[in-house]
Amino acid sequence: MNCTEFIAKLDELFERHNIHEQLREELRAHLVQCEHCVVTYNTTKQTIEIYRDHELYELPNELQEQLHTAIMARCAQAKRCP
Repeated sequence: MNCTEFIAKLDELFERHNIHEQLREELRAHLVQCEHCVVTYNTTKQTIEIYRDHELYELPNELQEQLHTAIMARCAQAKRCP
């Protein structure tokens, strides 16, 4: 299994409880040898867990302002801001 195949099948690992055992083993084997896909897997898993748990993260006011300023600047560069 290569990285493209791994990513194409990743949703089956998360979404299906009855995933075929052979596919599960192929995905696990790929993770053993590919650090890039480990990062992809872990990031995807954490994102799903955050959304499932409906966790909200409060940002400090200063960080909120910096983020808003950066978004507005990028938006203005793309000429997409109101």
